[in-house]
Amino acid sequence: MIRLGAGRPAGIVAVGAHCDDIAIGAGGTLLTLCLAHPGLRVDALVLSGGGSEREQEERDALAAFCPGADLRLTVLKLTDGRLPAQWDEAKTAVEELRARTEPDLVLAPRTEDAHQDHRGLAKLVSTGFRDHLVLGYEIVKWDGDLGRPTAYQPLSPETAERKAALLQEHYPSQRHRPWYDREAFLGLARIRGIECHTRYAEAFAVTKLTLDLGE
Repeated sequence: MIRLGAGRPAGIVAVGAHCDDIAIGAGGTLLTLCLAHPGLRVDALVLSGGGSEREQEERDALAAFCPGADLRLTVLKLTDGRLPAQWDEAKTAVEELRARTEPDLVLAPRTEDAHQDHRGLAKLVSTGFRDHLVLGYEIVKWDGDLGRPTAYQPLSPETAERKAALLQEHYPSQRHRPWYDREAFLGLARIRGIECHTRYAEAFAVTKLTLDLGE
């Protein structure tokens, strides 16, 4: 397995269509980054859930997933499941996020995600952050849309277990969902770990990557 390091990031951006998307797709990566780089700036944007119980869940969860980070979270009030009809508002939110940040890494949904909200946000990010490394995270769900990832972040067993525990602790509104459990989160992490020769991992889609091999 070829490993490429990106050095110490000065800041990252994480975006989600819904509260819990970021944590499900990249919670282990956030834990890994924030524990390794205390004080890391994390600008997070969630398009829906603002003003509801889900916003407080998200604030508490991301604080736990980003220990020691300079976390700046915005949760908007777009209607869940209706992003295509709210395209202008979503696009404006992404453009405003881009205007106030210069991240080394962007964590966002995959453009191949079957959920229209995830997929729409992924497309906005790919144009809003044209010159940045964008890692498209995956979200396990009923649609069965998991593909073949192109990038992996290995997770220690402790981090994988911590991610699963935090998801259960901080999102009580989602516990009723049949796929929302420890087995699903650790099972996917174990499969992705097998694929990159480690115990656990999170996997991402990368549509464009520029290398600098001459330095």
